[in-house]
Amino acid sequence: MSEEQKLSRREREKLTQRQEMLAVALDLFSKKGYGNVSMQEIAENAEFAIGTLYKFFRSKEDLYRALVLELADSFHKGIESAFASSDDEVEQLRNYLKFKMDSFRANIAMIRIYFSEIQGSCHNVLVGLDQEMQKKHDVTLLKLAAIFEKGMRRGRFNKIAEPYHLALAIEGVIFAFLRMWMTHPGDHPVPDDPDTILNIFFKGLLV
Repeated sequence: MSEEQKLSRREREKLTQRQEMLAVALDLFSKKGYGNVSMQEIAENAEFAIGTLYKFFRSKEDLYRALVLELADSFHKGIESAFASSDDEVEQLRNYLKFKMDSFRANIAMIRIYFSEIQGSCHNVLVGLDQEMQKKHDVTLLKLAAIFEKGMRRGRFNKIAEPYHLALAIEGVIFAFLRMWMTHPGDHPVPDDPDTILNIFFKGLLV
């Protein structure tokens, strides 16, 4: 039985209402920008009374944080599954890259909002949130480093650098691809094949 099935009918209804509010907020934020959307507008578009919306979220900042953290939690659960999907180091990295690229495509609206707030005038909305996101990313880096370390120990990978440095390097390459696609989607799409990125590490430039 899933966690949602264990809830009472009233609790399930409240959970559904909350998700409807978040979905409407995400749609409005993605179309108009965070700063141009009010709680009143979210409530009206979600077809709830403004008081009902405030029962779930204390403020627009609270609602925004909920959106970001729910996406982050879902994302990192997916990363855990990708790492656990195989005992082979190359397959673990391949599954991780595929999941990350697929997730980015599926959640591009929210990711654009997040980066616009980091760079814009509403950075105060992210106070504390950045730290929570960084903690999650730090966990991912350590797991990536452990995969590289295991691959070296088992003779799969050459010891060309510290495992943690390799983790930073592969994350940097992925981020560069994703960021370029986000700003220039027509010119620089995210590659469908994760080996496009892996080959940068496994084959290199030298003949």
